[in-house]
Amino acid sequence: MAWTETQSPNFAARHADDDRDDAAGVLELLEGIREQLSEVFPLVPQGVTVVVHSNTAQLLIAQPVAAALRALTAPASRRYVAGWYSRDEIHVLAPRLLSARASSVPGSLEMLMLAPAALYAQLVAGLSNPGLPPPFTPRSWLQAANWAWLAAGAGQWFSGQTAHARPAIASRLREQNRPSFPPTLRDAQLLGGTVFDLIASESGEQAAIRLATEAPGDQRALIARNFPGRSFADSEGVWRAHLARLGGV
Repeated sequence: MAWTETQSPNFAARHADDDRDDAAGVLELLEGIREQLSEVFPLVPQGVTVVVHSNTAQLLIAQPVAAALRALTAPASRRYVAGWYSRDEIHVLAPRLLSARASSVPGSLEMLMLAPAALYAQLVAGLSNPGLPPPFTPRSWLQAANWAWLAAGAGQWFSGQTAHARPAIASRLREQNRPSFPPTLRDAQLLGGTVFDLIASESGEQAAIRLATEAPGDQRALIARNFPGRSFADSEGVWRAHLARLGGV
């Protein structure tokens, strides 16, 4: 397939010629989220290339980690694994394919169309947090499963995906097995943002920014620092109540 390139002030998009209009929309979305994130994060990269893939197989071949992540994600959330990122690149499905992935559940389409913004927000959070990738090193890969909720959650919440996740959360809560706190890799792509949402609802956006940029170490210690005055068990209970509210359960 022949690639072509479209430029915007802070990004470049590589795409098939048939996806030119889609690529322009992705660039507009990314310029908007970059402007928002530049107001709250210390480092917001420019010169990032977004590769807009015209089919799923092409994406998974270019970014095998996306295939692995999709396989390890709960079935109901797999549709939202729509790309991956590195220090200088974001790989994502073309918006027409994102739209085709959407379920009939309200909010599904909105979440998917925000996928490029969520990946960029995840990249920004990672660059601002010494414990999260990028760069992707052997050490960061070893920690990736434990901290997927933190990285993915930052991407979800700061991109606005979490605001559209209520129906999907409701579906998740109807499943037999309860989600873990904090969410495991299986649920990170859907529920990671709810931890940020809870912290922001209680303590404001600055608290969510601190969570995104604080180097992770011990899971319980991180939770204790960001939910001060509560035991881990109490924080878990408050989070589960927050999930129930979000899901209308």
